[in-house]
Amino acid sequence: MALKQKFDAGKFVILAEMEPPKGVDASAMVSHAKRVKERVDAFLIPEMNHAVMRMSALGGAMLLQREGMETVMQMCCRDRNRLALQGDLLAAGASGVANVAVVDGEDPSYGDHHQARPVHDINTLELLKAIQGLKEGRDLAGVEITGSPDFLAGSTTHAGARGRSAELEVEEMERRAAAGARFFVTPPVFDPELIQPFLQRIDSQRVVLIPTVLLLKSLGMARYMERNMPHIFLPPAVIERIQRAPDKVRECVRIAIELVSAFKAQGVKAVMLSTLGWEHKLAEIVEAL
Repeated sequence: MALKQKFDAGKFVILAEMEPPKGVDASAMVSHAKRVKERVDAFLIPEMNHAVMRMSALGGAMLLQREGMETVMQMCCRDRNRLALQGDLLAAGASGVANVAVVDGEDPSYGDHHQARPVHDINTLELLKAIQGLKEGRDLAGVEITGSPDFLAGSTTHAGARGRSAELEVEEMERRAAAGARFFVTPPVFDPELIQPFLQRIDSQRVVLIPTVLLLKSLGMARYMERNMPHIFLPPAVIERIQRAPDKVRECVRIAIELVSAFKAQGVKAVMLSTLGWEHKLAEIVEAL
């Protein structure tokens, strides 16, 4: 059953973020994905996360699709103009990639190529409209195309982020939904209650809210996020748990497992697991679920 059909049927969906390699050896990425493909519904392939140069999301998605795994390919407004974005979308559609997630992308100053110039020829809303246009058989110039892709499109939301207005955030989600977005991925959320105001305001039959469950790696990582990422709320109880635990990595895995279960119990229809390079831990998480 395809991802869109699972959303339509109201099934609980697990996405897993799978970083493409920084190089051409994709054997580790493919191996990690294969280990969990029976328990993960689709793999989200980010487009140069944190502005770090890697294999493109299109390349990573095509490699996993070739192995029979469903993917969600990120499309990033930062790196390409409207010509290249549409060209990649057509290539993805022709290669069997059925799902795309539109993002703005972090500023290149955060990454490893500080001299890179961001493009931002079109914004997220305009790219969603471009995808809808391609589905209807025309490009952004209004020219008819030969064969139309049938994408399930999504985007991001700041739902669950500290200090965000639920009303304003839902209004932005509605604008993107009107442009064709069916699902929305949140930043990392460590307190499931933060999602409730958004769940109460959205039409769950039209859009799917997907909280990100981030696997913490250490006490140091948790403390760094608490001090330097004000938009992410990390409850003190989580930090205390990791601090007290004799095996801190195992405790971090347990926290991720418990978060997924808590979101599911709340009626959330999907979660996205992000391991930030620790894809070898995905099996431990999904097998416990």
